[in-house]
Amino acid sequence: MNNTKRSIASSCGLVLAAAVWGFAFVIVKDSLDYIGAVWMVAFRFTIAAVLLCFLFLRQLSQLTRRMVVHGAVLGVLIFFAYFFQTIGCKYTTAGKNAFLTTTYVVLVPLLCWPIYKKRPTWYVFVAAVLCMAGIGLLSLGGAPVIRGGAYGATYTVSMNKGDVLTLVCGLFYGVHIICISHFTKTENPVLLTAVQFCCTAVCGWIAAPLCDGPIPLEALVTRRVAFSLLYLGVFSTLLAYLLQNIGLAYVPSALGSLFMSLESVFGVFFSALFLNERLTPRMWIGCAFIFVAILLAEVVPQLKKTHRP
Repeated sequence: MNNTKRSIASSCGLVLAAAVWGFAFVIVKDSLDYIGAVWMVAFRFTIAAVLLCFLFLRQLSQLTRRMVVHGAVLGVLIFFAYFFQTIGCKYTTAGKNAFLTTTYVVLVPLLCWPIYKKRPTWYVFVAAVLCMAGIGLLSLGGAPVIRGGAYGATYTVSMNKGDVLTLVCGLFYGVHIICISHFTKTENPVLLTAVQFCCTAVCGWIAAPLCDGPIPLEALVTRRVAFSLLYLGVFSTLLAYLLQNIGLAYVPSALGSLFMSLESVFGVFFSALFLNERLTPRMWIGCAFIFVAILLAEVVPQLKKTHRP
């Protein structure tokens, strides 16, 4: 396969990964009526961990203590990210959950500022302002409060619990991205991912009985829940991560970032198609603000690097 065909195939793989992740928001939202959020995290990462370890069984002998420690750190971070995201999806719409999750893209350069002592460029701050405005338009809902009669009516604004939990999830994703970009500079990303999946699964098995109660055996044997967990474990966790890792090796970073940011767009599209969720014009504008913020924070820096002489 020549470079052009490889690049096209990799680009298609990245778009497919974004679509798989986008549809996962629908699967999660639909399945939360039958299985607890933390049990869902535990099962999806158990499935992904077992399959990934099986696929790369020979490489596991190369594991070092350093890799195990770093993989465990990544596993704990991604556990909390999915923990807050999945519980958040229970209390908000799948479409809003998708867009609010992607705010981690804007958070990463801001979080790197105190860590690496490197001030973000001006467009990162613009992206942060746009992102905050988008969050407000997408998540803040108003309710009229009558004070002193009809002519004295004012409006209050509020965010629901699901929106707040999803934003917390974005914070953990941001820290996870920073750590994984640091660890993979010197260590095998596949082995790190395998340890990460195993650790996330263990965290899920420990936390699920405390948060969701006993294991939901009756739900697990139903076709609906079994399909959901297999989709989340095999496609949304294992396959999508592999497509991402392979695709980014052959596609320019700026283009790859653009493809991956489509996850939020697919999330809204599939939520409207399968869950009949509807966004108001104000919410559509909020989504647009967040998407532009993602492009500014993720794509523009990569384009500047690509065209730098």
